[in-house]
Formats: sequence, C-alpha cells, structure tokens
Amino acid sequence: MNQISSFVLADQSSVANHFMAELRDCDVQTDRMRFRRNVERLGEVLAYELSKTLDFQPQTVTTPLGTASIPLLAQHPVLVSVLRAGLPLHLGVLNYFDQADSGFIGAYRHDDASHSAGFTIQLDYQSVPNLTDRPLILIDPMLASGQTLVKVLNQLTDWGTPSQTHILSAIAAPEGVSLLQQQAQQPYHLWVGAIDSQLNDKAYIVPGLGDAGDLAFGNKL
Repeated sequence: MNQISSFVLADQSSVANHFMAELRDCDVQTDRMRFRRNVERLGEVLAYELSKTLDFQPQTVTTPLGTASIPLLAQHPVLVSVLRAGLPLHLGVLNYFDQADSGFIGAYRHDDASHSAGFTIQLDYQSVPNLTDRPLILIDPMLASGQTLVKVLNQLTDWGTPSQTHILSAIAAPEGVSLLQQQAQQPYHLWVGAIDSQLNDKAYIVPGLGDAGDLAFGNKL
C-alpha cells in the first residue's frame, strides 16, 4: 500500500459543499459554464489545502515602508492533468500554483470484452515536463475504477521521479481508491472532494455527477 495520506473535503463543512452540490445537480449541470467554474473552484479549494503540506522557506520582501519575512514555496509543483475532463480542475489548481509547470496526458476507454472490466485504458497524447525531484500533482476529476490514474501514475516515471506525488480528484469511488492502493508503484497523497458509495456496471461513480468531460465540453461521438 503506497498511499501515505488522504484528505476528503466533504468530511468537513465548508462553502465548498455548495460547489459540489451544484456539480451534482441535474438542473444546474445544464449550464456548462457554471459546471466548469464549479469544477475550477473545487480545484482551487483542494489546491489551497494541499499547499499546506508543501515545503516553504522564509524570504524577504521589500515593502514601501521596510521589509517583511514571508514563507514562500521552496519549489513550485508540476501539474499533470488527464485530458479532456481534467482541464477545468487543472485550471483551478493552476490559479493557486500560478508558477507551476504543466503537463497533459490524453486517455480514453477502449472497449475490450476480454478484460474483466469490459474496457482498457489507452494513453495517446503525452506532453510532460521533467519531474525529477519536483512535487507532482496528478489531476483527474473522476477517480472511478482507478485504471486511468494507475496507468498514468506508473508511466510518469518515464519523465523522472518526483520528490512527492499528490493525486487530486473531485469525486472518487471506493473501488478506484482501493485499486490505487494496490497497484500504484510509488508513494502518493490523495486529495478528493468526496468519496461516493460505489461504481455501477459501466464503471461510473454512483451517485457521482455523470460524465465530467461531456458536461464541461459537450457530448463526444
């Protein structure tokens, strides 16, 4: 088991519950711009919570009246998101880690009757900066079966070994959390908005919110 720690935003009462409620609400979901903004705001809240665990160093800042010593990030993280659904969440995290480098990986489900889940995860487009000795934040809004994040996480070692790894999702299913614990090949911290009850027979999170990519950008063929 390589999970070091986990943070579930829904375990505490905060205004972020309003963002999550609108993400799930079928009526509010019809407004794509509102949906994307709520995903983005959830990313901002999770990024703020995550930032508390990173390394900081005191630095001196000159003001009009003197100097101030302020703890600033010792090193900016690298953000890597799974396309296309990860884009709004990525933007929210980037709003707070605005000096971070960014990477992107294209992933999709490929129907495969021979596989126990009925599908496999295919990775195609990959654009990732050097990760060696840098904090990595891997972003995917829906941690459902966990297959995508396991495959992406284990392949990211091609770009170097991060100093620490954080996985950030809006909503997770217990099955996906369990698969990560079993198959992730490197230690990681998990940050999620909420952990729901289960997956359905099509590997979608229940109650979840539907297909995050389609809700944010429109239905795909």
